[in-house]
Amino acid sequence: MSRSDEPEPFPAHVPTRARWTLAALLLAAFAGLLALRANHWGGLDQTALFYVGLPAVIALIVVFTVRARSATGIAMAVTTVGLALAAALLGEGTVCLVIAAPLLYGIAALVAWTAEAFRAGGRGGRHALLGVPVLFVLALEGVAGTSLLPRADQGEGSVLIDAEPERVAAALAAPPGYAVPDALFLRAVPFPHPVRAAGEGLEPGDARVVDFTPRRTLRIGSEPTPRDMELEVAESEWDGDGGRVVFDVVRDTAFANWMDMRRAEAVWEREGGGTRLTWTVEYERTYEPSWYFGPIQSYTTDLAAEYLATTFRDAVAGAGE
Repeated sequence: MSRSDEPEPFPAHVPTRARWTLAALLLAAFAGLLALRANHWGGLDQTALFYVGLPAVIALIVVFTVRARSATGIAMAVTTVGLALAAALLGEGTVCLVIAAPLLYGIAALVAWTAEAFRAGGRGGRHALLGVPVLFVLALEGVAGTSLLPRADQGEGSVLIDAEPERVAAALAAPPGYAVPDALFLRAVPFPHPVRAAGEGLEPGDARVVDFTPRRTLRIGSEPTPRDMELEVAESEWDGDGGRVVFDVVRDTAFANWMDMRRAEAVWEREGGGTRLTWTVEYERTYEPSWYFGPIQSYTTDLAAEYLATTFRDAVAGAGE
C-alpha cells in the first residue's frame, strides 16, 4: 500500500461517516446495556457473553466500519466509553466491572488485532483465525449454566492470637467491632464493608445480623439502601483446648449480586502459648468466565477470611485491656 492509499485520520471538526458510526455504536451499546439492566435477561450480565462477547463485538464493528490509522486504538477508546456507560447502569455490578476492566480491554485489543490481521490478508491473517473458535467457546461460558471450573469454592484465613482458647471463644460469642480492612485490594475496590453486628452466643440457633456499608447508585435523588447479612449457628463444639462453630448464611443482601454466600466456619485450637484461629468462608461463584473471575473471587475471599480472623484477634486484645 502506498503512502497516498493509507487511511487518513479524520479531522476532529468534521462529522465524518466514521464518527457517525461510532456515535451509533455507542447509542446501541447504551440501549442494549439499559435493556439488559432493566430485564436481567437470563443473568447474561454475569456471563462470559457480557465480559468477553461485548468487547469482542465492539472491536469487530470498529475494525470493519471505521477508517483510522489504528482500529485497535479506536476499539480501546470505544470500550472505555462503553465501560463508563455500563457503570451508570449496572449498579452493584460496577464492582465486577472494575475488576473486569483488564479483561475487557484485553479482549477488545486482541479481537481488533486479529480482525486487522485478517483484513490485511496473507499467512498472518489465516493464522489469526485459529483463535476465533477458542474465543467463541470462551464467550459462551455461563450461558445455559455452563462453566469450565467448579463454582463452589472457599476462602481461608488464620491468625495466631496471644490468648487462651477460652478468651477466643468468648470473643466469637460476642459481636465484634469492625475496622477498615488492611488489604489494599479490599480498600481499593468498592466492596461492601461490615460496619456493625448484633447478636451473640455459640449455641445452635443463635443468630447474627451484620450491617454493611449501604448501597449507593448514580441515580439522581436516590437514597442509600441498607444491606446486611443474617447468619445462624448450625453446628458448634468447644472445650478448653479449642472448638469449632459453623454459621449458615440465612439472608444476604450485601454480596448476593457477586456470589452466593453459603456458610462461614471458625476453628480455634491451642498452639504453643496462644490460640490459632482459622476462618473459612464457603460460597458459589455466580460470574463467568470462570478462568478470570474464579481466581479473583478466590483471592478476594481469602482476604475476607483473613480480615475476619484479624477482627476477632483485635476483639480478644481489646477485651483483655
